[in-house]
Amino acid sequence: MTNQISRRGLIASSGAAGFALAGGTTAASAQTAAAVPPAPTTDGRTTLDADGALALLKEGNKAFLEGRVVNPDISAERKLQLAKGQAPFCAYVTCSDSRVPPELLFGRGLGELFIIRNAGNTVDTVAMGSIEYAVAELAVPLVVVMGHESCGAVKAAMSVVEANTRFPGSIGAMVEPIIPAVLEARETDGDKTENAVKQNVRRVVRSLREDSDPILLEPQNAGRVKVVGAYYHLDTGFVDFFDTV
Repeated sequence: MTNQISRRGLIASSGAAGFALAGGTTAASAQTAAAVPPAPTTDGRTTLDADGALALLKEGNKAFLEGRVVNPDISAERKLQLAKGQAPFCAYVTCSDSRVPPELLFGRGLGELFIIRNAGNTVDTVAMGSIEYAVAELAVPLVVVMGHESCGAVKAAMSVVEANTRFPGSIGAMVEPIIPAVLEARETDGDKTENAVKQNVRRVVRSLREDSDPILLEPQNAGRVKVVGAYYHLDTGFVDFFDTV
């Protein structure tokens, strides 16, 4: 038994050392990582404009790509502050996929991202109302719509188009809003799924920029709010903000 434990300990130690040499993050380095302060606010609202909010997201994703550990503020003081109200700097519309956690991708903490998630990152009445609330009531300057590599909802919509597939329950109705994007992307060169995912993002972004209620259009026309589209690469962790204004 002693020999077995020793061998296991040696293997564990060797694995940890190899991980560190390969550029991985160890528990020790995680403990010494500097805390990331929350985005600046005043009078219960973010002080960032849309460009500043987008820059903060890009900076956080860069840290994620480089494997740098970030420690958002989860102190008791922060929790007490947030109990009085929230001041997010971005409304984030993205897929429910478990591999796409926005706070981790951007190294942000409690009370910073107002997240709307569903399979396929579409915008129905509930999602639209959530975005409008974030803009009108919480004064977020930035709305991001993000699709991702190998999206199952988009693949399901592609299967409907290509093979007339029928899905049980409400799955078919869920992917129905994605079908126009699949049809539009069919003639585009390159990866079919990626093209459809990006076209789905573009359609949602265009709708929010051009066809939504004045509650969203007026702050955009006044320059107080921007809507941008993004694509997340699962294999690398990179977020490509490919549809900006």
